[in-house]
Amino acid sequence: MSGRLVRWACTAAVAGALLAPGPAGAVPEPAGDKSVAELLTDLQRLYREAEEASETYNATAEELKKRRKEADDLAGKLARARGALHDSRTDAGRLAREQYQGRSEIAPYVRLLLARDPQHALDQGHVLRRAAKEQEATVDRLVSGEKTADDLATKARAALDEQLQLAEKQKKERDAVDGHLKEVEELLASLTTDQLAELARLENDGTADAQRKFMASGALSSVGRSPSREGDRALAYAVRQIGKPYVWGAQGPQAYDCSGLTSQAWAHAGRPIPRTSQEQWATLPRVPLSELRPGDLVVYFPEATHVAMYLGDGMVVQAPRPGARVKVSPIAANPLLGAVRPDPGSGSMTGYRAPKLPPGARTGGDAGYGDAGAPAT
Repeated sequence: MSGRLVRWACTAAVAGALLAPGPAGAVPEPAGDKSVAELLTDLQRLYREAEEASETYNATAEELKKRRKEADDLAGKLARARGALHDSRTDAGRLAREQYQGRSEIAPYVRLLLARDPQHALDQGHVLRRAAKEQEATVDRLVSGEKTADDLATKARAALDEQLQLAEKQKKERDAVDGHLKEVEELLASLTTDQLAELARLENDGTADAQRKFMASGALSSVGRSPSREGDRALAYAVRQIGKPYVWGAQGPQAYDCSGLTSQAWAHAGRPIPRTSQEQWATLPRVPLSELRPGDLVVYFPEATHVAMYLGDGMVVQAPRPGARVKVSPIAANPLLGAVRPDPGSGSMTGYRAPKLPPGARTGGDAGYGDAGAPAT
């Protein structure tokens, strides 16, 4: 879910660009015993590990949110059940006192036998039978209320235990992401300015080559498509976020990670979707790349750990990775897994006009390292 720190999209192309011989002195001396190509491979691996860890973190965060709501609901039900149980016990105590005081011991048929006025006794018997049923109902409510309260108390304790376990798991996953990004930070801090520039150049060259090959493959239709009205609203929201920083686990409004951007965009369009890129890929309807329309979600990597929103003309809006900002990128900036459509039942709108991009929407690499240095954790 975290951004795609590296244009992993074209591993082969990048590797070729990295390893291709160049003019003497074109490639800076590598740090330690590693070439710039190996350094880029290391960065790609570290960022991918960080992204997978943050995807796990986000999934746990969503599960923890559900468990907290469940625990709150159970606590409310338990409080109401205990209130009802208190009332039932009060009623049962009143019945016990009446029995003890002898006001409920004479059965209706005894009163009928002793009565001088049979009709009056019958009427009285009807009242007593109704009172007996009310007494029976009170006892039933007491027994049922005690069982309900006990069951709810057990469930509430279990929900709290699950919540505590998830919170501990989330902390470990957060530490794992921080650890991976710390490795990235240390690696980047060890490089010279020339090495960083060469890494960015190699990565950008790899992305450009992958994009050319992808567009030439005919995978995308040459016919432009219009989004649905919801897709138009979701895309407009994503475009308005361009320039905001990538922060793993963030869902706006000041910062986003990759699926934080896509999920919030569709939520603002009135069509809530799952929080994580993996859930988006697993639950939303698939759509062929040849049928992509603006607003569709493009998912990357075999593990579905990165997602972007299709803009049109072979471009996407995405929160790339730590150290980068929300921007417009080539669709082949990362290795494609497929695409999904949050609103498959909605028809394309008429009169569609693509959103106007802010200045600099396509500038600045997706590399996540540059003037700002290593990404903060």
